[in-house]
Amino acid sequence: MAEGEDKKSFLYKLKPVTDRLPAVTKPEGHVHFRTKMSWVILILLLYFAMTNVVIYGLDSEQGVDLFAQYRAILAGAQFSLMHLGIGPIVTGSIIMQLFTGAKIIKLDLKNPEDKAIYQGTQKLLVLVMIVVESAPQVYGFMEPSAKFIDISESLWAGAGLSLARTFIVVQLFAGSYLVFLMDEVVSKWGIGSGISLFIAAGVSQQIFTGSLNWHPANPTAAMSISNPPAGTIPKTIYIFHHMSAPELSNGGYEQIFLAQPNPMVALIGTIVIFLFVAYTESSRIELPLAHGGARGARGRYPIKLIYASNIPVILMAALLANVSMFSMLFASHPSFMNMPILGENWMLGYYAEGNTVAAGGLAYYLSTVNGVGDWLLPMLSNDYLGSYISGIGDVKTRLQIGIHVIVYVTVMIIGSILFAKFWIETTNMGPEAVASQIESSGMQIPGFRRDPRVLKRVLERYIPVVTIISGAVVGALAAGADLIGTVGNASGTGVLLAVGILIQLYDAIGREQMMEMHPVLRGFFGGE
Repeated sequence: MAEGEDKKSFLYKLKPVTDRLPAVTKPEGHVHFRTKMSWVILILLLYFAMTNVVIYGLDSEQGVDLFAQYRAILAGAQFSLMHLGIGPIVTGSIIMQLFTGAKIIKLDLKNPEDKAIYQGTQKLLVLVMIVVESAPQVYGFMEPSAKFIDISESLWAGAGLSLARTFIVVQLFAGSYLVFLMDEVVSKWGIGSGISLFIAAGVSQQIFTGSLNWHPANPTAAMSISNPPAGTIPKTIYIFHHMSAPELSNGGYEQIFLAQPNPMVALIGTIVIFLFVAYTESSRIELPLAHGGARGARGRYPIKLIYASNIPVILMAALLANVSMFSMLFASHPSFMNMPILGENWMLGYYAEGNTVAAGGLAYYLSTVNGVGDWLLPMLSNDYLGSYISGIGDVKTRLQIGIHVIVYVTVMIIGSILFAKFWIETTNMGPEAVASQIESSGMQIPGFRRDPRVLKRVLERYIPVVTIISGAVVGALAAGADLIGTVGNASGTGVLLAVGILIQLYDAIGREQMMEMHPVLRGFFGGE
């Protein structure tokens, strides 16, 4: 990174460890399009298989899912090998970006050696975060089954419970690290990002079941008007079929459009979000380009309105999920409750027994808003406001609900702007890196001298501004989508991410096919 050894980052001391971590080998040369698609499909099938592998020895009836409200965004499945989902990976990325952006870690990411150290340290940090996120959950909220404890006791007399819990942590560790390697396989041998692929797959599954599930909302009871099908469309058909016109007017329409599960307003909100995100994804500024050596060869460099992609929202969602998890640990975990200042501090957050959503404190105001039933209906109707109870006896006032909405939207927008700026710098999407990429492809902006410094000055008029707008737009879209609500408990943020990811995957597949037909374009698109 610098001239002398003494100016190198202290992270170079970790190099002997990071170099020995398991990793997916980068392909040498070009990977055929069919091969890339095969890897994407294979990894996607493996992801769905892992979401259906339940953790061995866990008593799921007594377990508490700390990430319940962020389940779709973290691409995980409750009490399975994918229980932690992409949480540790994204958390590790957040920490590295914040430390690098704040210059606490002094690395020049334009330098290949420093960038390798950055990526290696991030891998090591992911391993640490897997333990940090899994151990407190297992030792406080995920109880082993009595039968599994008996088996462990016979293997290790006197420490059966500890052995059982350790084995569950090992399973979570193995599943989470396998997710990390799967992400590397998609990034290096497939198309796009594995993290994005898993989010889109999980959210799509929830939307599908939330819209079309014909099983009763309460599977232990018979289907009836009070226990209709869980899916929006079957539920609507069932109620129309079994209710008369007067009954529909006297609460039936309200049950269809507003009542859980999966009200019609959530399906409409999902469709609106889909169309709006598709529109914003297509908005862009296009800089004209001409080839310096081939007369008549022209093109355009697109700078999208969503320039930083959906990554800032993913990072913000993971950050808020960790805030929720640690606030609950400090509020109710035996090992954290006695910590000075933080332990059982109501200002951080307090919870009703068995509830993973904060009833008050900072964690409540930073928690996700889940549709109109979580804010608009209580604000408009005293009937809904009276039923809006935290579970420990205190009823939320309209002022508290309003502050919750304002704080959540503001934090999502500001946080997304900051992460957008960090992301652009750490992924070589800034003006200087883009100028070098355009110059190396032989292209230039008509009317300007072919010089990376000139290109950089032109791009500096657009990229920094678009980056801020991009972060603000995706943050506002995510928060707005959460306010509207979605089917399948996918969350508005989850739908926003899924739609954006699928559109970007479609564009990436189109680029790959173009490069396959015209190999000369690989250099311009950054291919091998």
